[in-house]
Amino acid sequence: MSGLFGQILGRGPAAAATSDESWLAALLEVETALARAQADVGLISRADAQAIELACRSSSFDIETIGREASASGNPVVPLVRHLRQAVGEPAGDQVHLGATSQDILDTATMLVARRSVDAILVDLARAADAAARLAAAHRDTLMAARTLLQQALPTTFGLKAAGWMVGLDESAAHLRRVRDGRLAVQLGGAAGTLAAFGSDGPALVAALAAELGLSQPIIPWHTHRARIADLASGLGIASGAAAKPALDIVLLAQSEVREVREGDPNRGGSSSLPQKRNPIAAVSARAAAAQAPGLVGTLLATMAQEHERAAGAWHAEWLPLRSLFVATGSAVAWLADALEHLEVDTVAMKANLELGGGSLTAERLVAALSPVLGHEAADALITSVTRSAEQGNTPFEIMLWERISESPEFSDVDVDDLLDPRGYLGSAGVLVDRAVAAHAAQAAVEGRI
Repeated sequence: MSGLFGQILGRGPAAAATSDESWLAALLEVETALARAQADVGLISRADAQAIELACRSSSFDIETIGREASASGNPVVPLVRHLRQAVGEPAGDQVHLGATSQDILDTATMLVARRSVDAILVDLARAADAAARLAAAHRDTLMAARTLLQQALPTTFGLKAAGWMVGLDESAAHLRRVRDGRLAVQLGGAAGTLAAFGSDGPALVAALAAELGLSQPIIPWHTHRARIADLASGLGIASGAAAKPALDIVLLAQSEVREVREGDPNRGGSSSLPQKRNPIAAVSARAAAAQAPGLVGTLLATMAQEHERAAGAWHAEWLPLRSLFVATGSAVAWLADALEHLEVDTVAMKANLELGGGSLTAERLVAALSPVLGHEAADALITSVTRSAEQGNTPFEIMLWERISESPEFSDVDVDDLLDPRGYLGSAGVLVDRAVAAHAAQAAVEGRI
């Protein structure tokens, strides 16, 4: 993607992997592989296949011309095949595209583009997850306030928050790998999915074409059975969502009133009118890219209902949304990787914000400690009352709590200071961080990243 918005909403290698040039190269790669496969099963001569392969590699095809001529047939394969036949010349030109239909070529090219795009996205997902893993390990025990419904809730650690980001990214990457490795298949069925033009050699030809391209071999042609596209769209949508989650957290944590994190590039994030601002622009851009994904996924799911053996419009409706989804997802994960790799964590601000609520962040622990004496409902009512009174007055929560329970001899053994210490109410946070980081490291080792 180029132009005014290209470096913002088309960041990362996925944009290049889905360019017009990349798509044209994939179409020609499929035509080459089809000719080679047809020669393998004896449908055309080896010399004709070599002539077609040479033309696909050496001839110059003008994208603008093909795109303009595509309007006459409704897809770019028809004019491409015409130009390719001219480039091959007689007699081999007659063997170009033999028995295939336009959708065979374009769908299979889409699978090639998808594989390369997913590979690029996986690289940036790994970068982002690796960065999150480093943050999780470094801040395993860094105290901060957990927030539910945007309100401070309980003590937690920044390490656990970063581990959550990492696990989401790793799980979305695993989903995309499953799609890449098992759901990208060749398409070859001929005009109506019967392989009639290939006689009895149809199944063998599909197998040969799959082998040539390194794609899966489908049980039957999938011209109007679009679950593969839906799986791809869903995987990309999940990856976008996995990137959007930490991006949103970063934006919230970087707010002026919070200031618990900041993006580390001092040359980025400025305002056109407010020189004091330092916007978390990488996270903002990741959110902007990821926000496009749900609508694009929805469009691709909506096109699954297709007429009979070949669709009248629904297939055509897939092209641009799928391409845009690759770009949006790739941009989201590339920006997020940038944000996480340069993220600065302000532990002082985290501690200060944690202390704003006084001991109220351990309210759940206090209720549990007082319940054996008061009963759960009475203990909950007491802590709620203390909390509300502290919010409305100038007396800190912990002092007000001590005043309320010091009057009762049954609480003489209660160590209030210990109960109010947030470090004592982190549950299994550290264990969870360790487990998540270890799982990430094991997967990274399998992939050869460490």
